[in-house]
Amino acid sequence: MRIPQLLVILLCFGLAFSCKDTSKPEGKIENNATLYFGGDILTMVGDRPDYAEALVVQDGKIAFVGDLVEAESLAGNGHIKINLQGQTLLPGLIDGHAHFGSFSAQAIGAQILPPPDAGASNIPKLIDILKAWNTPENRALTGWIFGMGFDDSVLEEQRFPTKFDLDQVSTEHPIMIIHISGHFAVVNSKGLELLNITAETKDPEGGIIRRTENQEPNGVLEELAAIPHYAKALTPISEAAANQFFEAGQDMALSYGYTTAQDGRAMDQTLFVNAAENKTLKLDVVSYIDYTFVDSLMATPWNRKTYTNHYRIGGMKITLDGSPQGRTAWRTEPYLLKPEGAQPGYKGYPAIPDDQKVIELFKKGYQNNWQVLAHANGDAAIDQFIKATRAAANAYGMTDRRTTLIHGQYIREDQLDSLKTLDVIASLFPLHTFYWGDWHKQIIGDELGNKISPVRTALNKGVKVTIHTDAPVALPNLMRMVGISVERKSRSGVVIGANEKLTPYEALQGITIWSAYQHFEEDTKGTLEAGKLADLVIMDKNPLKVPESEIKTIQVMETIKEGTTVFKR
Repeated sequence: MRIPQLLVILLCFGLAFSCKDTSKPEGKIENNATLYFGGDILTMVGDRPDYAEALVVQDGKIAFVGDLVEAESLAGNGHIKINLQGQTLLPGLIDGHAHFGSFSAQAIGAQILPPPDAGASNIPKLIDILKAWNTPENRALTGWIFGMGFDDSVLEEQRFPTKFDLDQVSTEHPIMIIHISGHFAVVNSKGLELLNITAETKDPEGGIIRRTENQEPNGVLEELAAIPHYAKALTPISEAAANQFFEAGQDMALSYGYTTAQDGRAMDQTLFVNAAENKTLKLDVVSYIDYTFVDSLMATPWNRKTYTNHYRIGGMKITLDGSPQGRTAWRTEPYLLKPEGAQPGYKGYPAIPDDQKVIELFKKGYQNNWQVLAHANGDAAIDQFIKATRAAANAYGMTDRRTTLIHGQYIREDQLDSLKTLDVIASLFPLHTFYWGDWHKQIIGDELGNKISPVRTALNKGVKVTIHTDAPVALPNLMRMVGISVERKSRSGVVIGANEKLTPYEALQGITIWSAYQHFEEDTKGTLEAGKLADLVIMDKNPLKVPESEIKTIQVMETIKEGTTVFKR
């Protein structure tokens, strides 16, 4: 029997704990306390860096943060001492948006990312990587040859691979490779056959099957012509394979300091319900259910504000357009460089063309008090998002909903003003400035290209902000994201929007306390304060005390979830 789809679940909340005075311990703890000292303990409390000499953990919570002498007195007899030896202790990291369910496929599949993450710099090298991965043991995982992360904007050929390229790897076994944006796939001839995609197959709403001159599918699938098929290639077909996938994805997240992870577009929850019931989750996972599955999946006990064995459902996810680097983001102005085969004046396209349908989806979320996350990259899609948010708020009230716009790459300043008025959180994506900053300038122009992910402008306007990796769109390397948010340098070394840089401290806020707030978890996570969960990360260097160019190379040395070490380098 086929193991259910690997797409999963992420972020936050937990149990609420009352805050205690961090300077005056109430009494001694006996035997089971752990005391951290001897390095920079960066609490992330407040808008400016705040350091403590020591931190005491007991029973999975932070018991004390402050003076070392007081900490030792509080910890009592028999406590464990951990000397940081000059390393830096921070709150556990929380990605503002990612797809944790796909971490496994990224960790275990063919490594077809371009440099510096892997070696797929051109199509022959991509083919060689797939050939090397094509072993009976690997094919036995899902029945497919698969990989995630090829990038046509970086490939030397500046084009998508096609079925004709992938057929050089195999015509006997199906192949699927997924674009770095997560919005496109390429399959070989055998893959098209198994997916039953032929010349007679019509394009679905919100998707395109790219074709040759004689209208045969060329293997490239866009948006909703691709995404519903991912599970076929990425779902393990045995219990052993499922366990291997699960461990690989979880271990990768922990190695980058995640203590809370988000699955930002879940279409199935079986894998992580099983993991929760079997108590194999080592970090908190919160799932946002794709709007097409909410009727069945939201009506379960997992839809709650607190975790059960590290898992919960947090709300609903709506996707309104596609990928800016893939040029399927829906804009109000034409792309300067249109995709192959597109008509003049091409502006991308919506995932849900009917505005009224989008409004009804938002109203459904507000009526049920579900937190709503919505993917919108192009400004036309963001107009649709604002229209639907306003209609839902007028119908059911704003209250404390923490509706979140995901990505917002091409957001306009007037739209940021609307987000402020509607109390919408903007989870922006400054990682784009490195990976695709040069490409954005080609496809939308230099002036607009400098305004992608306008985090500084959003903050200046009073908009609540987080930042995210969108992994597996990129590796879930949160310190690389922090460094890039500070530098905003492209692959070529050009600064992409110098006026939109974050300070190192702000970038850290974006993956600690601000992201905890986004997920209704600020009372239990995001800062080092007495009473909060002992979700901690130890780094080899302090991001606030190294040159900006070195931040992205900082390594996580240890990840601690509720007082227990879950990763150690």
